[in-house]
Amino acid sequence: MVGGSEQHEQWLQPELQLGQREPAEQQHSYLWVRGSGCLRIYRLACGRVDEKVSYHHLLSSITPQSMNLLNDIFAAYYDARRNKRNTESQMKFEMNLEHNLMQLYDELRLRSYRPSPCICFITFDPVQREIFASSFKDRVVHHLLFNYIAPLFETTFIHDSYSCRVGKGTLMGVERFEHHLRSCTQNYTRSAYVLKLDIQGYFMSIPKRELRELLRKEMDKKPQWNKMIDRGLVDFLIDCILLRDPTSDVRIVGGEEDWEGLPPSKSLFRSTKGTGLPIGDLTSQLFSNIYLNQLDQFAKRQLHLKHYGRYVDDFYVIDTDHRKLARLIGLFRDYLHDELHLTLHPKKISLQHCSKGMTFLGAYVMPYRRYPRWRTIRKFRFRMRQIEQFCSREKALNRRQVLFLRSVINSYCGYLGHFKSFLLRKVAVDRHPFYRYFLFFGGFYVAGLKSVGVVMDEVVSIL
Repeated sequence: MVGGSEQHEQWLQPELQLGQREPAEQQHSYLWVRGSGCLRIYRLACGRVDEKVSYHHLLSSITPQSMNLLNDIFAAYYDARRNKRNTESQMKFEMNLEHNLMQLYDELRLRSYRPSPCICFITFDPVQREIFASSFKDRVVHHLLFNYIAPLFETTFIHDSYSCRVGKGTLMGVERFEHHLRSCTQNYTRSAYVLKLDIQGYFMSIPKRELRELLRKEMDKKPQWNKMIDRGLVDFLIDCILLRDPTSDVRIVGGEEDWEGLPPSKSLFRSTKGTGLPIGDLTSQLFSNIYLNQLDQFAKRQLHLKHYGRYVDDFYVIDTDHRKLARLIGLFRDYLHDELHLTLHPKKISLQHCSKGMTFLGAYVMPYRRYPRWRTIRKFRFRMRQIEQFCSREKALNRRQVLFLRSVINSYCGYLGHFKSFLLRKVAVDRHPFYRYFLFFGGFYVAGLKSVGVVMDEVVSIL
């Protein structure tokens, strides 16, 4: 989060010449030095200085705290570009990387940073949603704020909150749901019921002012944390990101017909003034988890619910008494309305016996087993048919094509391997065109390569 003390004095080192190689023990990704009356930042590639940028106006402001900020900005940049190196926005930002990061550093130091306009579009996979995509520069700032405050709030979350947390994604949520089901039923030896609830238009209904007060209240409780970071910068970033109105300056991609059929509760353009977070930002995921942490504490501390879990706005309770679960519906509805200014979705209230199975986070969980949802199965079969047709149509595939196809097959088979799906995977891949290029191991979990029929040509578009 904050750069180490060993990096505070990097800028005091003697100036290097272009092409000069650093000793192995002193190599850094970026190195600050003073010389010739200006401040210079060098980028080291394999230990060799290959670029430099001068900023005269920053020299007088360099302090250990500002050095920490610059280190944090670079760390946030590396986080933001992870798995996005080939995107257009990232490559444009990287073409003038040092200038862009130094400019961002200057804006944050002087508190002159303002978010750029977003791009808004509708996605239909897996369901119709309104997405606001921030510029890459803004995403770097989102990661910077996330790195500052996420460790603080991580200590306040309950164990069974699975959204926007390291090691607690959808698969972890499904496994914990199954764990609670086994625990409550004593390994399915007694009866139990599952109550599943949902919040209507959650992201578009979050009150921003209340959320900001909650953030400040929790941060004030951690004096040690406040000493480690620049609290003024954190408050500034929260105000810039949280209180902005993304709909006031936005570029819309797509036609009006894309918004047809989208409920008003799922559009930021139709939300009440002062409410709503854009879907697509990292900070929106974190803020939403922080805000509903109040619901988690209510369920655990006041209602004393042992078998409770939540993923974003979907939450469940498992108990042996179905009458108790029925009473909880009214308690949750009142708490959400009175305390959090949210609405329980009236059409997404499910209370049924555990033997009938329950869908949660893309899995259909039943006693002793779990299955993938039909939507996942249909998508898997469709993609396998595409690959089969492509393999049948081409006389020979080059190695890059085969590696790409293998990654697609392995991603699906690896995901489905967490479910009871052996026959599904076997039938989908047990066809002649696949065996021209692939060998399958471990019950069709992993696809390996054959060397027969593979030629080394340039890659072409496949899917």
